[in-house]
Amino acid sequence: MSNSQKDVIYTTVLAFFIFTFAVTVTIFASYPLFMFAIKHYYLEQAVNLSFGKILHNYNQMMNYLINPFSGQFHLSDFSSSVAGRTHFSDVKKLFMLNFGVLILSSIYLWIRRKTRSHYNQVFKYIAIIGVILAILMAINFDGFFVIFHEVLFRNSDWLFDPEKDPIINVLPEEFFTQCFILFFVLFEGLNFWKYKSKK
Repeated sequence: MSNSQKDVIYTTVLAFFIFTFAVTVTIFASYPLFMFAIKHYYLEQAVNLSFGKILHNYNQMMNYLINPFSGQFHLSDFSSSVAGRTHFSDVKKLFMLNFGVLILSSIYLWIRRKTRSHYNQVFKYIAIIGVILAILMAINFDGFFVIFHEVLFRNSDWLFDPEKDPIINVLPEEFFTQCFILFFVLFEGLNFWKYKSKK
């Protein structure tokens, strides 16, 4: 394998690492963001449950999504439809894929930690694409959110009916907006940093 091919592989793996790292940080940062949402958007009144119970159900939901050994979706205070459970199962698969790519890319980059990237210009273009997506999100978050789900999911199970899947009542649009903003800040920052980096 030529040095040029090795550089392409290294740059590609690094790009995947940056993306999955930003996603992972956002996933775990969603906990404090959700705690803020409970109080700020009056979610206790919306579903007539205490702060502790709402947070407990969110923790159950997230444990299912991030724990590879959690095989059954169940919430103590919210019922779930078949379509709702299917959607959470689909989300879990994406989370596991993200974590898997993050781990494998981390191992590869650690092995080649003394390698210098010769294609840093790529990260500038990735960041520019990220800026464009962030602008589109800012202009029309609802449309962006719909397209995001249509790209990732091949069914309409993500269109929750609050009567059948009341968990959606404590997942306001503002919460998702904050998660997306955090992701884009991390993603853009890391890509621009790598573009400016000499290594």
